[in-house]
Amino acid sequence: MDKVTTWLWCDGTAEDMAAFYTGLIPDSDIVETVRAPLDTPGGPRTGDVLMVEFTLGGRSFAALNGGPGVAPSIALSLQVVCEDQAEVDRYWNALSADAEAEQCGWLRDRFGVAWQIVPRSMLALLKSPDRARARRAMEAMMSMRKLDIAVLEEAARPG
Repeated sequence: MDKVTTWLWCDGTAEDMAAFYTGLIPDSDIVETVRAPLDTPGGPRTGDVLMVEFTLGGRSFAALNGGPGVAPSIALSLQVVCEDQAEVDRYWNALSADAEAEQCGWLRDRFGVAWQIVPRSMLALLKSPDRARARRAMEAMMSMRKLDIAVLEEAARPG
């Protein structure tokens, strides 16, 4: 594991979460599954999965079956930088669980975790030294749920 690891709180879904994410994202793997050595208040019982350590895209994560009452927040999101529209579509379709909660390339998955599915070209547009171009791209992005690269690039062109 890395020196710094992102931990995700779960209510009995740590194993499912780790398996789903590592099956979706390349260069990912389940590192270790740890079972509870004793009963925990509101959490796993002796022998149940307590935590799962895994990597996503080569970075360390862990999922903890900590129990109910702690929901993920959009204050923390995971970003996937995509090379083309097909990759945007693939991640979007696999991760999106609540169409009403989606906006500007952000979505929530079935575990409640927030994700940003962002084309690399959008990041380049936002960083453009031509601030009018960046503004046009961002205006277009703000009206979208899933980001559409062709529409973003068209919007960024001078009128």
